[in-house]
Amino acid sequence: MTDFETDIWERYGPPPGEDEPAPGESTRRLVLTRARDIEPEPVIWAWEPELGEGRIPAGALTLAAGREGTGKSSFGIWLAAQLSRGTLPGTFQGRPRAVFYAAVEDSWSRTLVPRLMAAGADLDHVYRVEAADILRGETMISLPLDVELIEKAIAEYDVAALIVDPLMSTLGTGTDAHRTQDVRQALEPLVRMAERTKALTLGIAHFNKASGSDASQLISGSGAFKDLARAIIAFARDPENEQQVMTQTKNSLGRLGDLPSLGYRIEGTDIHTPKGVANVGRLEWTGIAERSVEDTLAAAADRGDVGERDEAVAWLRDYLTDNGGEAPVKDIKKAAQADDIAERTLERAKKKLGADTVRQGFGQGALWRMPATVSDAASPFPPQSRHSRQLSGPGGNGGNDGGNGPEPPEPSLTATEVSPLEMGPCARCGTSIHRYGDGAQTLCPNCRSDT
Repeated sequence: MTDFETDIWERYGPPPGEDEPAPGESTRRLVLTRARDIEPEPVIWAWEPELGEGRIPAGALTLAAGREGTGKSSFGIWLAAQLSRGTLPGTFQGRPRAVFYAAVEDSWSRTLVPRLMAAGADLDHVYRVEAADILRGETMISLPLDVELIEKAIAEYDVAALIVDPLMSTLGTGTDAHRTQDVRQALEPLVRMAERTKALTLGIAHFNKASGSDASQLISGSGAFKDLARAIIAFARDPENEQQVMTQTKNSLGRLGDLPSLGYRIEGTDIHTPKGVANVGRLEWTGIAERSVEDTLAAAADRGDVGERDEAVAWLRDYLTDNGGEAPVKDIKKAAQADDIAERTLERAKKKLGADTVRQGFGQGALWRMPATVSDAASPFPPQSRHSRQLSGPGGNGGNDGGNGPEPPEPSLTATEVSPLEMGPCARCGTSIHRYGDGAQTLCPNCRSDT
């Protein structure tokens, strides 16, 4: 025993298995290893399309994530087919290997096997993975419960990859997929198993309903999913270029920023089976994509945000008009919530509309008031002519133009010379207007009627 090992023994206790703990003594011991005693190794890439462009590492967890119908499951099938034939560029190229495939959402006989056939897989090398329970029969594998069984099978069958679709469905009973600690306890044993076996471990993941352009942040469940994965590949539809696109959004073990995004399409393919023809999708690469997943997500978010905001602008305009041009902020927000308008969207609508915030007395709360520009925009007359024009008098629109009819009353008053008494809706069209006193007439800037 070296002096270093003796010192560690005296400080932290003997290594596991060297000595039985005394009653009441902790069963845990620290295990320390000098860094120089650990042999360094290069990253092994299971998928490396071009030299120096590693995308999926062997011996680590990778996530393939996207919204429904973007082709991420088709990518898992394509990957399994390539590995089964030994044609995937990377460490397994030239060596057909077994693939373990655990799938929950699709039928093996009607969907997965026909898809594997369409992708050209060697079906002798692809295995459906389930767990057999004495009491419950065959069930989906459960993490971390079945990690030890999976590891033994990987060694026995010389397996190159474990593909789980979707990964979240394999979390054990009682595991909350939105709690970081729960997800870590379920997946960390899987991550360590991947390191020991050097098997490619791919988990299919879904995006949540949120908007945004950061694909890794959109993955459903706890942030531990993206944190534990060493690589994340995102999938999205690009309506502008009428194609689908795949982008590497995380690559902890290799290049990231300059890896090109790849375009692909899902082609319908007829597969002949003993019971008839099955039409399934097959992933086909189309080359380097012009836009990334982030670009596509950002454009979709902008379209959605603008559409929601414009709808909220129309709602707010109608609400204020119906309430005489202004309303308490708390009432507006309550009404908006009842109509499923988010407060953030409502605030953006208020800014777009140009509504003013009016502070009232202490304890009365603030008001939002319809801006004058809304009425201005609805009228063909310039704002200055409506607010400084003579409201009565010879030639004024308050009387009869050109002297046709009785003379208007004197004196002649203008809106700028008289302070408004109140603000209220026009009796004819409902537009919010100022009402004046001292004999001054009030002309609606929208419908031009005297009220």
